Amino acid sequence: MSEQSSMHVHLNWAKERIDEMDAALASFEVRAGQAKAESKVKVDQIVADLKKRRDEFQALLKTQAEAGEAAWARTKTDLEKQWNGFEAQVETYFEGAGKHIEQQQATFKDIAAAQAKAWREAADKFREAAGKVAAARTVDVEAALKQMKSDASEAEARLQKLKQAGSESWSVLSAALAESRKAFDQANQAAWHALKGSGSKS
Repeated sequence: MSEQSSMHVHLNWAKERIDEMDAALASFEVRAGQAKAESKVKVDQIVADLKKRRDEFQALLKTQAEAGEAAWARTKTDLEKQWNGFEAQVETYFEGAGKHIEQQQATFKDIAAAQAKAWREAADKFREAAGKVAAARTVDVEAALKQMKSDASEAEARLQKLKQAGSESWSVLSAALAESRKAFDQANQAAWHALKGSGSKS
């Protein structure tokens, strides 16, 4: 179960990033459809570049998920680099051509919704796996699930507050998403560690 639990942590991490990539791409594609001819070419190019990055991330993830835990440890660094490149390209877009508050807000809302969905799906997977655990460990598992749900609610509330503010810069919005993403990663690891009974939070 220990390798399976570790793979759940990794796969949840990667799926959350892919969901965010898809949300950002969908938001940009809407913008591309609304853009004037001269800016449409730029937006289309950015969308194409972001799709390429997302597809490379997915391909690497698929290869490593099939290879197992040992391969994952070696590849996570590469996936993180690809994720960081995707994020940097989104940031560059908003610093340059995309300084439209409406677009920033729309993209933020879409990515925040993707994060909230990832939290719910990770909790559901954890609950399903926890159902298979012996009753003796049920208290620890239930406490971890309760904490994960509580953390998810707090993260969603912080993001909701920013959604309603509506006037923050992309760097502020991006920092909030990064904070929520970090909390997701920590909650995801803690829950699966509790399930496998290690007690370790690292």
